[in-house]
Amino acid sequence: MQAAADLHIHSCFSMASSPRMVPEEIIKGCKVKGISVIGTGDILHPEWRQMWQDTPVDDDIIVVPTTEVEGAGRVHHVILLPDFNAAADLAQRLGPHSKDIDTNGRPRVPLSGEEILSHVHAVGGIGGPAHAFTPYTSVYAVHPSLSSCYGDEPVDLLELGLSADSRYGAGIAELSSVPFLTNSDAHSPEPSKLGREYTVLELNRSDASGVLDAVQQGKIVMNVGFFPEEGKYNRTACSRCFRQFSFEEAAATSWKCPDDGGRIKKGVQERAQSLSSGPVSERPPYLHVIPLSEIIQRVFDTKSPTTRRCRDLYCKCIDRLGDEITILMKIPPDEIAAIDFRLSCAIRSFREGHIILHPGGGGKYGSFEIPGLGDPNPNH
Repeated sequence: MQAAADLHIHSCFSMASSPRMVPEEIIKGCKVKGISVIGTGDILHPEWRQMWQDTPVDDDIIVVPTTEVEGAGRVHHVILLPDFNAAADLAQRLGPHSKDIDTNGRPRVPLSGEEILSHVHAVGGIGGPAHAFTPYTSVYAVHPSLSSCYGDEPVDLLELGLSADSRYGAGIAELSSVPFLTNSDAHSPEPSKLGREYTVLELNRSDASGVLDAVQQGKIVMNVGFFPEEGKYNRTACSRCFRQFSFEEAAATSWKCPDDGGRIKKGVQERAQSLSSGPVSERPPYLHVIPLSEIIQRVFDTKSPTTRRCRDLYCKCIDRLGDEITILMKIPPDEIAAIDFRLSCAIRSFREGHIILHPGGGGKYGSFEIPGLGDPNPNH
């Protein structure tokens, strides 16, 4: 059984998250998107854990207790657990080391990566680095190697993050046997956020333990996610004005922007290249996608995918054609054209790779163009 899994999201109890990030809205969003395995996010938070336990879930959605914690050095770790009892046990284990485990969706647990994963493994869970290459709060922002962070504790997985794809980690020798995950890190149930990146897994069992087994055994059929240039840390750039620099240019200015004195942050592309030294490991296919709502936004040439026109067309597509993943990947252009001709042209261009990318960096998301859309207000 193949399943699309988004295993890193956040709840309404995390900073900068939508109050709509509640179980019912998340499950609804999964069905619209086509996600069949969803991580709860923030499962160490007692109220959030109870909310999930009180929420009925259809059999076609597998819910996996998951969390992200901030460890020593502000390194973020993503954790997958087999059930809610394991989540409660882990909260109890980490509680004495954290001041906010009962109040913060993503708690601070100032232990080393090795200590955190030791506790995770003791309750039957698995884990590893979250958004591993970003210049903030990632393992490779702080440590020169996995062993520097995790010691002798096995690392079960590595999350690539929005600014990287499989190519970025495939040449790093120490990652040759570590499965790569692609997750949304969503703070909102909006269709442009939830499931914007996901991992296709081959499952032998339709439950949370089956999902953990598939990840640990590397039964990854495909990683699906952004073009890495769309991520906000892809290129080396000033964190204030977002001017981009080559590594040599940044080093020549002592990593201080000559325009405004802002701090230049090394991009994911540069960091991954500096770590790559071995032969490139073979990885599952990586499919680059753009959220349907953002494609619709380009069709209408609006500033946001949440305008009424964009929402109306998005809902019409979902009502008539099925979930978003199916529309983006499988629905024939002629069927899409019956709803909106220009959208069918845009999706065809996306499928054929006719996309112009403008890389992000320094904390500013990249952007894309779909050439040839013409007049955004045609008289059809």
